[in-house]
Amino acid sequence: MDYTDINSRIIDKWVDEGWEWAKPVTHDEYIDAKEGKGRIFLTPTKPIPSQWLGDIQEKRVLALASGGGQQGPILHAMGAEVTVFDNSERMLDMDRSVAKREGYEIAIIKGDMTETLPFADSYFDIVINPVSNCYIEHPEDVWKECFRILKSRGRLLTGLDNGLNFAVDESGEKIVYPLPYNPLKSNEKITEEDGVQFSHSYEENIQGLIDAGFTIRGIYSDINSSGHLHDLNIPSFYAIYAEKT
Repeated sequence: MDYTDINSRIIDKWVDEGWEWAKPVTHDEYIDAKEGKGRIFLTPTKPIPSQWLGDIQEKRVLALASGGGQQGPILHAMGAEVTVFDNSERMLDMDRSVAKREGYEIAIIKGDMTETLPFADSYFDIVINPVSNCYIEHPEDVWKECFRILKSRGRLLTGLDNGLNFAVDESGEKIVYPLPYNPLKSNEKITEEDGVQFSHSYEENIQGLIDAGFTIRGIYSDINSSGHLHDLNIPSFYAIYAEKT
């Protein structure tokens, strides 16, 4: 079985167990977004700056690896023409449930972002990509596809893991594992708890974006939603605003 198929199955399981990235927005949060108070999270605790998103009325937005009923509904409420793309059927079910509850239609596609994306060149105005490339081995391929499907001056807003979560023990108190982390190239056992995950360097992510043709317009760091690193306010994630130029 391909590792992306393993992750699809495991994330389906996490959804049924109440994964934090699969808790759909509430009705009140959806209404707030319609009233101009929507917030989009690419990383666990910090919403993206409003200027990163700008006015998205009638803009074509791809919510990439973004099932879970969180980003898609908010983007729709803010007036965008939204397509949600994810490799987990259960994550997409969360978006379907919100759309049914709020009475709107949204394009929902199950697919693997390690493959060629099923969209025309220069089709989208914005790609929203919350933390997810830790589930793929080669992020540079995704950056190239995002560049291809974005219009000129289009925006990629992406959340990334800086690798620290892969270096510490389960308590988050000790650095015990070497980086980079790649279970496909080591003797690490793939478990139902963790799936197949990968750490990525700044070169793979930031330089990869630059090599794909993007210009970096903004960046911020964020912390875990809980645990020892969270308590110490140690960043383990960051988000990037990249523009197709």
